[in-house]
Amino acid sequence: MSTPDLLLRRLHDAGLTDVARVEEVHGGVVAAAGLAHRGSSPTVFAKTSPRPREDDMFVAEADGLQSLRDLGGIRTPDVHLATRDLLVLEALQPRIDTPMFWERLAHDVAHLHTSTAGGPFGWHRTTWLGLEPQDNTWEDDGFEFFARRRLLRWLPEPRVRAALDDADRDALERLCARLPELLPERPSCLTHGDLWSSNVVATADGGPALVDPAVSRTWAEVDVAMLWSEPRPPESDRFFDVYAEVTGLDIGWRARMPLLYLRQNLAVVAQFVPDWGHADMLRAVLAPFRRSPGVTATA
Repeated sequence: MSTPDLLLRRLHDAGLTDVARVEEVHGGVVAAAGLAHRGSSPTVFAKTSPRPREDDMFVAEADGLQSLRDLGGIRTPDVHLATRDLLVLEALQPRIDTPMFWERLAHDVAHLHTSTAGGPFGWHRTTWLGLEPQDNTWEDDGFEFFARRRLLRWLPEPRVRAALDDADRDALERLCARLPELLPERPSCLTHGDLWSSNVVATADGGPALVDPAVSRTWAEVDVAMLWSEPRPPESDRFFDVYAEVTGLDIGWRARMPLLYLRQNLAVVAQFVPDWGHADMLRAVLAPFRRSPGVTATA
């Protein structure tokens, strides 16, 4: 069944019987999505999973969108409906990349991170990164949380096991043990969790808005690393200048980005074929932590 037909059927089954047609939206890799045009009501954005789900991924996403708005002041789409099989949201606009747009986003994300800082690491429910659950079990120690819940949790995944040899897996464990040496101690804060440029859209008046979160309370720089490391337009350089100025980010933040981006490297390798080069990036970051033959000292 085509995406428009599938969405139309599920929207009608959910009670949105005034939807006349669905226009497929391309670009996502997880869900089937489209713009649902209604007879006398505004068009809405809808997405569903091609295969029936047995979890609450869409409900968790809706909760994350509302939390970003209510707790952190981030503009997110209004949630019209969230069920196991369907998420219906306010339809937003493609962004127009200008330095001013990205400067506005920098202020918004800085406010999100600074206004919610403090407390334990985790979240009150499981969220999803791609199609895989994100373990948000509460931890008081940010290094322990990032090591256990964001990095080592991917090692048992079949595609990660195939991509990494024993020395790579040992290197990841060694890196995790040394996180307190490699990263500064930072408080937790509410994070978007999947902050790459495709999840940055615009409101009707052209202001920035965020979609597709994988929220949790963790280090703010996890969001920064995601945006820094993923493909993005040149105008977004303004984001980092302003964010660093507003939050007091130290001069060495760029050097930390590959370490914090390891979570995304592992998540992509675990879920997608091809992995768009993430396995190579992962192995490159792990290389300094591998033991040379016959050497037993820690890298």
